[in-house]
Amino acid sequence: MTVDTKDGAHRSPAPAPRRAGVRPAERALAPDLARGIMLLFIVLSNTAFHLWRSEYGPSGWQPVTGGWLDHAVQFTMITVLDLRVYPLFAFLFGYGMMQLFLRQTAAGTSERGAARILRRRSLLLIVIGLAHATLLMAGDIVGYYGLLSLALGWLFLRRSERALKWWIAIGAAQLVLVSAQPVISALLQGELGTLGDAGADPGAEAYGADEGGWFAAAGTRLATGLFITFAAAPLSLIGGGYAIFLLGFWAARRRILEEPGRHLPLLRRTAVIGITVGWLGALPAALAHVGALDVPDDAQSETGALTVLREVTGYGAGLGYVAVVALFAHWWSGRPARGNAKGAVAISAISAVGKRSLSSYLAHSLLFAPLLAAWGLGIGAHLTSATMALFAVGVWLVTVAGAYALERRGRRGPVEAVLRRLMYR
Repeated sequence: MTVDTKDGAHRSPAPAPRRAGVRPAERALAPDLARGIMLLFIVLSNTAFHLWRSEYGPSGWQPVTGGWLDHAVQFTMITVLDLRVYPLFAFLFGYGMMQLFLRQTAAGTSERGAARILRRRSLLLIVIGLAHATLLMAGDIVGYYGLLSLALGWLFLRRSERALKWWIAIGAAQLVLVSAQPVISALLQGELGTLGDAGADPGAEAYGADEGGWFAAAGTRLATGLFITFAAAPLSLIGGGYAIFLLGFWAARRRILEEPGRHLPLLRRTAVIGITVGWLGALPAALAHVGALDVPDDAQSETGALTVLREVTGYGAGLGYVAVVALFAHWWSGRPARGNAKGAVAISAISAVGKRSLSSYLAHSLLFAPLLAAWGLGIGAHLTSATMALFAVGVWLVTVAGAYALERRGRRGPVEAVLRRLMYR
């Protein structure tokens, strides 16, 4: 069949994909389990800006108010989660993107056809992300990674493994040099403590949780969402943040998460080194936040030396978390079939969240924003860091229960079902 074009030529329509998305029998435990755990980390890391009546510290993100339990939660958040979850998300996003490409080409779809499917997916994610930011949650990451995947899919999806390794190394070098350059310059001039601006508006204000009117808050959220998607994402390309994304490409080609037993030494080294570097890199900021380390406020600010250190080392922690999940999946899969029944249900339920990660991620905001924001019930004004963390865990458990119920019925997440239909037409 041909179609007429404007210039009178005859052109065959683009061939349909040879297959749709991943089938249940093709799924591996580690990627889904990692996504399910990642969503718990994300919902916890997104709690701070909902505490809209709290006093924020120099970083503009974590509150400094509360009792000893709240300070313990803040210390843990800074060390374990802040600036550590998004590298984990980026790696898994790149991994899943390459998985989709390889499944399509293995089924006979041309590389261009598979790339076209992924390009369509990226555009849809940008739309979903901006809608999510405008309606509910300014710090949306779906549009951010949709734009990144659009660019990186076009540039790197069909490159050789050797080329991927080179660009991963280049991106890592960019990340260190671009981020570390201001710190090194200030250190050489003896002005490390003055790097940054503690007088800047708290970053949490960009989320509009403290605005009493929904439309006013929506305007703030849209502005933040547009910045994150169309400014922060391109800046990460310049700064080398794409390296973690490409590392997911490379790992998917090696099937590291599907076949962790073949990569145990690599996974063990990554887990130990990555988490150690990540946690130690955040320790000075965490100690300074709770007052155990005397550091100038500017150094703790969003552009200060301690935040830069946290950001750079956070990539190691994100990779370490993935490695730990892969090692656990390998150990779990090797257990006798008659293992702990309750444990099996828990693993299945968390993996069910991972299979429906986009629906679960958006459900977090549906449960968070109307209850916590000032334009909703305003409960966020009455919570502390500790009680907010408990609330976040409860929200995650609700999505676990919902995902497991869908899993038992053999149904996809609602957003995944729509996205799949639009991707494969």
